[in-house]
Amino acid sequence: MIDLLPLAWELALIPAVLGAINLAMLRTPKGTPPASVLVSVLIPARDEAANIAACLHAALASQDVAVEVLVMDDGSTDATPEVVHAIAAIDPRVRLLSSPALPPGWTGKVHACARLAEAAAGTHLLFIDADVRLAPQAAAAMAAHALRQNLGMVTGVPRQAIGTLGEGVTVPLINYLLVGYLPGGGRAFTRHPALAAACGQLVLVERRAYDAAGGHAAVRGVLHDGLALARRMRTQGMRTEVVRAAPLATCSMYDGFLQSWKGFLKNAREGMATPVGLPIWTILLAGAHLWPWFLLPAPQAILALALTYAARGAITLWAREPWWTVPLHPVCVAVALAIQWTALVRGALGLSAGWKGRAYPANGAA
Repeated sequence: MIDLLPLAWELALIPAVLGAINLAMLRTPKGTPPASVLVSVLIPARDEAANIAACLHAALASQDVAVEVLVMDDGSTDATPEVVHAIAAIDPRVRLLSSPALPPGWTGKVHACARLAEAAAGTHLLFIDADVRLAPQAAAAMAAHALRQNLGMVTGVPRQAIGTLGEGVTVPLINYLLVGYLPGGGRAFTRHPALAAACGQLVLVERRAYDAAGGHAAVRGVLHDGLALARRMRTQGMRTEVVRAAPLATCSMYDGFLQSWKGFLKNAREGMATPVGLPIWTILLAGAHLWPWFLLPAPQAILALALTYAARGAITLWAREPWWTVPLHPVCVAVALAIQWTALVRGALGLSAGWKGRAYPANGAA
């Protein structure tokens, strides 16, 4: 019989130790690039009328680097193109493009990003979602960091604007998994593609490296585009790096539990929800974060919980997420595992994933 008490706190040591190491390494980039640098801020937008104006105004407020801002209207049925057109009429740095029909084998956002890259004139391409608000120094700092460290990609998780309980039990696990469970936290020295990481909400790529890696066309059938592109670039010998992005941008990712569930369910198939990986992740996460509650009041269970909450508190502070989400940590882990297992079962049954009016088959292709 396996003695579950020592196993629980040993599993809890993993995010505590890795988290401490990664928190010491993951820094926010700073600096100003040369005057020759042009950052193309590229925004795929599908039914984003409520978001796009604020997104554009934040991008246009970028400092210390020249920017152009391109928006790809990807078949919106709301007023997205009208909002963008009105801003473009005032500021010539903004261009509105219309996405052609989605070709077979492509997912919607990836196709829109590929077409945006084709139209961009920048030395660096900064892909952001419409619900991202860039800080004034973000574009300059990321481009300067890419040049200084010879990076093909610089990426990071924006500060997540978490306003509801449903978001509080889903969204915070993004940073927790990145910092607490990925050796190196996505830093460039971890050169292997399996150790790559990226957040599709905020991805800057150097233009020549992007083209040499095949761009988004090389990952056309995926839903988790940032991660796939990072792995692709590393496979091609390029350096990619995750940075602390909470001071660089803010993102209001989802609104409420149902939208969060659907959003994470969509991406799960390209993350933990694999037949081999998910049982391992279930042992790692449930063993460290859930099982100790059933072993109380044993001292080792208390130690395990102390370690996990210490790691979660430190990561929450680092990520600038709300403190009230910390006590919800075991619920967050349980919900995450429920999403992953739901995605795995749905994939096994061949059920499609849907997002913004599009359905994708179980293998992720359009």
